[in-house]
Amino acid sequence: MGPEYYWWPGMWFVPMIFPVLGFTMMLVIVYLILGRGFRPPWRDSRDVNQSDGAMDILRKRYAKGELTKEEFDQMKKDLLG
Repeated sequence: MGPEYYWWPGMWFVPMIFPVLGFTMMLVIVYLILGRGFRPPWRDSRDVNQSDGAMDILRKRYAKGELTKEEFDQMKKDLLG
């Protein structure tokens, strides 16, 4: 096929579409690797906004006044022991 192939109606965009598709696919792959789902191994395994679990909830309830000192101590003992 010679240069006259690209002068057919609508065929001028064919040589440009493959580099654009390749670049788009490369961006998608980079996003999938480094995007929202990637967690570097050097970071802590838990999220900064994630709670510490049952003890954190227990401390918050005690701080709010929902539990007495005795209830807090008993629940803490149950959790830890």
